[in-house]
Amino acid sequence: MARPTDKDTLHRQSASSFQQLLTAVERRSDVDYVFPEGMMNRNVRDVFMHLHGWHQLFLNWYTDGMAERKPVMPAEGYGWKDTPALNRALWADAQAVSFEEAKELLIASHAALQQLIEQHSQAELFTKKYYRWTGTTSLASYLISATSSHYDWAIKLVRKAYTKKS
Repeated sequence: MARPTDKDTLHRQSASSFQQLLTAVERRSDVDYVFPEGMMNRNVRDVFMHLHGWHQLFLNWYTDGMAERKPVMPAEGYGWKDTPALNRALWADAQAVSFEEAKELLIASHAALQQLIEQHSQAELFTKKYYRWTGTTSLASYLISATSSHYDWAIKLVRKAYTKKS
């Protein structure tokens, strides 16, 4: 899928990829999936909570950045080279969450990101350096990473896991 270059495409791809993910797991239970050995994510709940966790990180960056504060990226105590450790921390924090709760949390955080896309103009989304907190990139670049790109990763992982079990 081509990387979005305008607001409508960003919104549409984000929504479409999210729906594809939900559809991929819709008629199956969490236990229908066998994830590859050695992977941190062992079930769909883990994948949903991973996506939700990164949505929350983005929302924190956005809130701080829009308030003219410097966001801590990716999270307090972690640099970008530490994302594997951050992902493990997100995984550990989510182990008590049920599949249904994970799905509800993901749906809600996805809706929050869709709302952010809707409230920004084309220029605000796609102009590099429009906001100081986004550095040399654009707000859309962060949103693409948090939505359609990440959903595509999740869809591939879920389909691969289900195929192995079938």
